[in-house]
Amino acid sequence: MSRTEVKDYGEFGLIHHLTKNIELQNASSVLGVGDDAAVIDHFGKQTVVSTDMLIEGVHFDLSYTPLKHLGYKSVIVNLSDIYAMNATPTQILLSVGFSSRFSVEAIEEFYEGVYAACEEHGVDLIGGDTSSSQKGFIISITAIGEATPEQIVKRSTAQKGDLICVSGDLGGAYIGLLFLEREKRIYLESPGVQPDLENETYVIGRLLKPNARKDIHELLEEKGIIPTSMMDISDGLSSELLHICENSAVGCVIYEEKLPVSEESRKAAYKFEIDPTACALSGGEDYELLFTIKQEDYEKVTLNEKISVIGYVTEAGEGAKIKTKGGNTYNITAQGWNAFKEG
Repeated sequence: MSRTEVKDYGEFGLIHHLTKNIELQNASSVLGVGDDAAVIDHFGKQTVVSTDMLIEGVHFDLSYTPLKHLGYKSVIVNLSDIYAMNATPTQILLSVGFSSRFSVEAIEEFYEGVYAACEEHGVDLIGGDTSSSQKGFIISITAIGEATPEQIVKRSTAQKGDLICVSGDLGGAYIGLLFLEREKRIYLESPGVQPDLENETYVIGRLLKPNARKDIHELLEEKGIIPTSMMDISDGLSSELLHICENSAVGCVIYEEKLPVSEESRKAAYKFEIDPTACALSGGEDYELLFTIKQEDYEKVTLNEKISVIGYVTEAGEGAKIKTKGGNTYNITAQGWNAFKEG
């Protein structure tokens, strides 16, 4: 396959090349790529904005992350924040910095993933920037969404007696990371050895191609449920629960037996001789939704296989607790991802 150098295009030529086929999908996207700034009109709704930076060697490793998957995931992790506000994502801005080791074809591959995520979630790419980087790949995405004022859900509004819910299943992404890191270590020690991911496609997919829970956002709207608080699970369930408790000035009780862990994740965790519950609590990068609902909404979610009710909200003085399958009670501690933690 031929390689086209980025310098052959120049910055504006590259941007035009990567964005020339964009078709705007949202009425709120009045003016997109191609001018000094984009124009958005949300027609009386409130605008929700979130931004994330992803840096090679800190947030992702290109030795086992395909560029198309990276483009897709970069968008997804930002849209997840918009869904966590109970809003509908409508636009993104994308800025990338990369060194000369990346060809135009490599950047195109990354953008293929970006466009796949945008199409899946009905989102418009309306602008951004490209820059050279001395080493590595740097990605910054700003996601924009819309909601009526009464739809928006914050972290700080959980109430005593509310039920605690999570979407999907937890811990898989962390276990997928363990497999990929293990095979990377083996490869670095013995480059001739072929990676053996033991057919663990589920947990590896949970890491490399996560979902932003558009379906849960739509389900809640369909059922007429406005959560009393909500956030997405990027740093691990424990950390996010403690954020809600702290922001809402409440406590909580969750039950180990209620935590949703897939059979694939459970079996994969045992290969590393680690506890699936620990993965669910502290793993991170699941991008599921953690939310609280009023008790009267219980019947609306109880039979839905996409949602698990894992506990309830208590008074602040009772702290954040987990009851184990063995009947013991422990304090919940935050041991999830921390970008500034040593090692």
